[in-house]
Amino acid sequence: MSDMIDVVIPAAGVGKRMQSRCPKQYLPFASSTILEETLKRIFRFSALGRVILALSPEDQYFQDTGLYGDPRIVTVPGGKERGDSVLSGLRAATSEYVMVHDAARPCIMMADLERLRDLAMNDNGGILAVRIPDTVKRGDSENRITDTVPRAGLWRALTPQLFKRDLLITAYEKAAASGMTLTDEASAMEFLGYHPLLVPGSSLNIKITEPQDLALGTLFYREMD
Repeated sequence: MSDMIDVVIPAAGVGKRMQSRCPKQYLPFASSTILEETLKRIFRFSALGRVILALSPEDQYFQDTGLYGDPRIVTVPGGKERGDSVLSGLRAATSEYVMVHDAARPCIMMADLERLRDLAMNDNGGILAVRIPDTVKRGDSENRITDTVPRAGLWRALTPQLFKRDLLITAYEKAAASGMTLTDEASAMEFLGYHPLLVPGSSLNIKITEPQDLALGTLFYREMD
């Protein structure tokens, strides 16, 4: 079994909640763009095979980044939904195990990547996650509280998420055939009956989704190892 792990990055989204003129992964961040800073972190992973980057067929920004032409990167066509892009990337990967990481998570800690690799290389796989310390409320369509959700055992899912490539492809295909909309890879594996491991990760590993996240992400990025 090869120790190298391909990393799939779905980067075909438009980031509507960011309210920007370009897809959020190309917004200025630190010394370049969100996508470039995310990849700078991933490139430091000691077990990195290749980066499989799923881009929109209409992408007009990637060629202007410092990533264009990098031999460590393979680009594939992304899809309308995140899961479509992930599946496209998985089919292009060649390693036995793959990690899937969000393009808009530049604040990934190297220690978390190594821990995920060390603990989750089995049939169940695993994901980085953070325990939820807050009181959790469920609301209705008018934002009224309907009940308080016990927080014991609740975790916030992060990325990367690590699984056997072939198993994850099967999980995605079967979940899609059943009409499921998947927001992460663990959900696909759960659909097949697997129980991925929750690997504690850093709470600094935020996903930059809304305008206010840029300032917070920049602050966190300065604290990276």
